[in-house]
Amino acid sequence: MINVTKTFFPPIAEYQAQVQRIWNNQWLTNRGALVKELEEKLKEYLSVTNILVMNNGTIPIQIALKILGNEGEIITTPFSYVATTAAIVWEHCTPVFVDIHPEYLTIDETKIEAAITSKTTCILATHVFGNPCNLEVIEAIAAKHNLKVIYDAAHAFGVTYNNKSIFDYGDVSTCSFHATKLFHTGEGGALFCKDESLRHKMFYSHNFGHNGPLDFHGLGINGKISELSGAMGLAVLPHMEFILNQRKQVVDWYTEHLDFSKVKSIKIREKTQWNYSYYPVIFETEAQLLKVQAVLNEQQIFPRRYFYPSLNTVEFSKGECMPISESIASRVLCLPLYAGLNKEEILSICNLISIA
Repeated sequence: MINVTKTFFPPIAEYQAQVQRIWNNQWLTNRGALVKELEEKLKEYLSVTNILVMNNGTIPIQIALKILGNEGEIITTPFSYVATTAAIVWEHCTPVFVDIHPEYLTIDETKIEAAITSKTTCILATHVFGNPCNLEVIEAIAAKHNLKVIYDAAHAFGVTYNNKSIFDYGDVSTCSFHATKLFHTGEGGALFCKDESLRHKMFYSHNFGHNGPLDFHGLGINGKISELSGAMGLAVLPHMEFILNQRKQVVDWYTEHLDFSKVKSIKIREKTQWNYSYYPVIFETEAQLLKVQAVLNEQQIFPRRYFYPSLNTVEFSKGECMPISESIASRVLCLPLYAGLNKEEILSICNLISIA
């Protein structure tokens, strides 16, 4: 069976060695030695000056919206995982959708200004499949209208844009370290914020608002990650070169052998060093997609309709028609991509798509 992704498991002895440190320390949570070490190693690996590791990739978005959203209107993309929009609604803000670029699949920056009102507080944009938004234009618009920018960079671990970490852009960037991601802690995520005052608010907000054991800075929730998850991250991180090389090889095989008269692939934005996080293909019609999906499933190959549906059509966030997002969402399929897939498997997938 070939699934759309497969979790990378480091050698068990390497994980056990990290877990043994937890037993030695007798410390399971509340920012123990392993979590702090993971943050330092990730800062070095990603070339960033700050990182706050959390228990998943959604909590950082919720915290950012709680602090910056002010229950206002949040301009966002309809083409993202449901957590992006759900976080907006959960924090009592209002999602205002802007359609996407048909090739990059990120929010169409040329349509953002028309969506701004007196109630707009933030732009929440997703780097789709690790493909950056038009950062320069978005941040210029935000500066012009005094808005905050939050980037959902769940897929963008290790991505650089213009020779700079993708996490260095915006007021806040977030990432997912879920088991399905190329770097993972089993379940986890991270928040990046350059402004020290804002970062301080983010920090205490992820720890119940604590200012020491008996005092509080303000309102907070529990966004802390455990030492067990920190151990997984420390065991996975040394293998990133192998993981990225393997994924790049799979992407190269797809690019070489897919029939692009039947499908289109995503366009990676210029000046981007991509991370090979997903391989989406876009069919001419939804009927073609469903036919190919059925053929692949018969052979125990399970791609994923990702992202589907367009979030402006979901009941709790229903908004205006977004023709490009709705069309792409109905026709996009993410093909299997993970370390360990071999050429014969990729050739079989490409052939099945071609003959379906």
